[in-house]
Amino acid sequence: MAALIRRATADDVQGIATVQVRSWQAAYRGQLPQAFLDALVPEQRFAHWDHYVGLADWPRTGTLVAVDGSEVVGFVQFSPSAEPDTGDLNAIYVLPSAWGTGAGRGLMAGTVAAFAEAGFRRATLWVLESNERARRFYAAAGWAPDGVEQQDTVAGVLVNEVRYAVDL
Repeated sequence: MAALIRRATADDVQGIATVQVRSWQAAYRGQLPQAFLDALVPEQRFAHWDHYVGLADWPRTGTLVAVDGSEVVGFVQFSPSAEPDTGDLNAIYVLPSAWGTGAGRGLMAGTVAAFAEAGFRRATLWVLESNERARRFYAAAGWAPDGVEQQDTVAGVLVNEVRYAVDL
């Protein structure tokens, strides 16, 4: 059965934080320091996600969850970009045990629908250049690199990021 995609509520904060930590630990293995990944715990993310789930400017800003039964198996958080008529997909993560189940595709479709409802004409996201799995996922969803790149420091490591975009 496919995961149910819905707007996140305050009751989902613990599940969202757990998804973020578990997916980071799997997806970024070999890309970020292992000691950093091993030290991540969901409780460190509760306040962050409580804030974002509480933002109420739908459909311009929002957090969606993918739920299988009573378990949050994935989430996406999005907001307006600094660029006109553009939405930013800020985070999309799915539990490793739910990879390949359609939860990520459902979250992506829900985000694109919200962006279209908000009147955005374009959407962007940033991805680690080294994250081939995520880059394949975005390409399969119709997103493509738009030529903009940046460097950032994550866990004390300089990383290269590539911006992907899609016209809505």
